[in-house]
Amino acid sequence: MCRAEFRHRTTGVQRMPEVIGVIGTGQMGEPMAARLLRAGHEVVVFARRTSVRERLRAMGAEVVDSVAEAAVRGQIIVVCVYTDEQVTEVLAGPDGVLAHAARDALVVSHTTGSPSTLRDLAAAHPDGPVLLDGPVSGSPVDITEGTLTVLLGGPAPAVATVTTVLGAYANTIVPTGELGSALTVKLLNNALFAANAQLATTTVRVGRELGIAEDDLLRALLVCSGRSHAASTIHTAGGSAGFERVVVRYLRKDVAACFTAAADLGIELGPLAAAIDGGPFEMR
Repeated sequence: MCRAEFRHRTTGVQRMPEVIGVIGTGQMGEPMAARLLRAGHEVVVFARRTSVRERLRAMGAEVVDSVAEAAVRGQIIVVCVYTDEQVTEVLAGPDGVLAHAARDALVVSHTTGSPSTLRDLAAAHPDGPVLLDGPVSGSPVDITEGTLTVLLGGPAPAVATVTTVLGAYANTIVPTGELGSALTVKLLNNALFAANAQLATTTVRVGRELGIAEDDLLRALLVCSGRSHAASTIHTAGGSAGFERVVVRYLRKDVAACFTAAADLGIELGPLAAAIDGGPFEMR
């Protein structure tokens, strides 16, 4: 498929792209690349770890040695790194994705971070490629099973185009509006989840003081009106201690990003902040 055909596709005609670039092949990125390969896409991968490179090459991926090579080849480029700093490192600069991808390429960032980071990067490259924010909700298991949730912000034609591709590993894709809106929604979601987790754990502690075992109370809450996804996650993690060990250390980064974004916009989180800061877990 030539570049002209791809350019036409971004204006509303959805066709399967030839090449998907994948940059960032950790716990989430590697199964994404695997699902894209199983869906029949040609996948070009940049991965640093030898074991990951070998596994993906064995599945049929083309493994390249730099971000720039993956960016040059990809018509849709999926970036799945951990922090804002890593997003900037991968996307910006003379060796980054935005400098090497074609003007009509589409770049999806799955990282949960600050909306302003992506907006600033897009503003610095007004002639393209098109940048979209696509934070995810789910785990590596959800990716492997094709049941991930992706929030997606950016121009509507570009969102429509990448939705077909992201369907290789996500069964729920929610358009949220302009660039940065998906990250805003994700950060608010995670702040609410953190607040609910603090409240659920506080409830467990009160229950313990009243003689109700933690597991008994959580199992009861999950079939009563006080149920929540946070309470379910705490129960699945094996209780409050397991939740703190497995979940909180990842959630803390997203909560901090939410507070930073709110402060940048001059927005007070009010009771939401009070619940996050007033519970038993150190969230930020």
